[in-house]
Amino acid sequence: MLLSTAVGFLLVGACAATEAAVIATFGEGDSRSGVVLAIWALASLSGGLALGRLPVGPWALAWRMAVVLIGSALSVVAWEFWSLNAALIIAGLCIAPALAVIFALVSSSVKFSDTAEAYGWVGTGQLIGAAAGSAVAGFLIDAGGADGGFWAAVAFAAVGTLVPVLFRRAHPDLRGRDASPLPDTEPVPVQPS
Repeated sequence: MLLSTAVGFLLVGACAATEAAVIATFGEGDSRSGVVLAIWALASLSGGLALGRLPVGPWALAWRMAVVLIGSALSVVAWEFWSLNAALIIAGLCIAPALAVIFALVSSSVKFSDTAEAYGWVGTGQLIGAAAGSAVAGFLIDAGGADGGFWAAVAFAAVGTLVPVLFRRAHPDLRGRDASPLPDTEPVPVQPS
C-alpha cells in the first residue's frame, strides 16, 4: 500500500513537471505544446495496451519506472520539437503500465472492504504528486528556463525508480496469481464426523 502511494506520488510528480516544462519550452499559447502532450498521452495509451497483459513480478514497477526515467532524461537533452517528441514517447510508453502495476498492487494487497480507502490513499498521493511536481518545476523553470522543469521530472522519476528497487520485497509477485482483493471472510473447512 505504501509502495503504491509513494511511487504514484513520484510518477505523477514527474508527469506534472514534464507538462510544465513542455509548456515552458514552446511558450504559452503555442500549439506545439498541445501536440507534444497529445503524442505523449497516446504513447502512454499505446504502452498500456501493449504492456498491460505482462505478468506483474517483483521487478515490474521498477523497470517500468526506469523506462519513464530514461525518457525523462532524454527530454533534458532534446533540442527541438521532434527530439522532444521522441524522448516523451519513450517515457510515455511505461506511464500507463506503471499505473496499472500500482493499482494491481493495491487490489491484491488489501481486503475487499478496504479497497475504497486504499484507492483513496493512492489517489491522494497522486494528487499531491501533481501539485509538488508542478510547484518544483515552476520554481526551476523560473530560475533557469524550461530545462529546470525537465530536470525536476528526472529527479521525481529517479526516486520513483529507486523506491521500488529498494522495497522490492514489499512488492507482491502476481505472476500466475489472481490480483483480486483479499476476501473479508473465507469458508472454514470442517471435517465431517
